[in-house]
Amino acid sequence: MKTKKVPQRSCVGCGLKTDKKSLVRIVKTPNGEIILDRTGKQPGRGVYICSKGECLTAAIKKKAIERALSCKISDDILVELNCAINDKNDQ
Repeated sequence: MKTKKVPQRSCVGCGLKTDKKSLVRIVKTPNGEIILDRTGKQPGRGVYICSKGECLTAAIKKKAIERALSCKISDDILVELNCAINDKNDQ
């Protein structure tokens, strides 16, 4: 019996490849809106980040999220992302 492949994605903060399910996805939708994708299935350009606070800090400092999505990220999205990462760490 074949084993099912688990999708791997790279974190924009630290660059480590990890299982897709363990990362937080940020999406730029086709109409230009930036949202957090908790399901991992929203259409649009996606970028992944680890659920570690250090990775978020590094990604913000390097402007890696903005560069990957080719747009400016508002403070509201960053606060929501920080909350999502803290919630994921509490589980």
